[in-house]
Amino acid sequence: MFVATLVGVFRFKDLPDKYGPFAQHKASIEKRTIEDSDEIAILNIAGTESNHVLFLDSYKNIKEIEEELKIVDAELNYNSKKILEGHL
Repeated sequence: MFVATLVGVFRFKDLPDKYGPFAQHKASIEKRTIEDSDEIAILNIAGTESNHVLFLDSYKNIKEIEEELKIVDAELNYNSKKILEGHL
């Protein structure tokens, strides 16, 4: 299992350019329109070149995020989990 580490939590309008394509891809999968005010968490998947995008308003609790990450064979590290819990 891979370890997912929080890179940061950003409003879409403040999202660094290199993460924009990842956010656009996730939005197309979820069939959602991204608003400038959307709060987005970016996770880096250790041992890969992948980033995982979380639109935080899509989750009610950390368990939902953990279930989504299991699908991609990843789990949150402790510090990332605690930070994300504070944003939900």
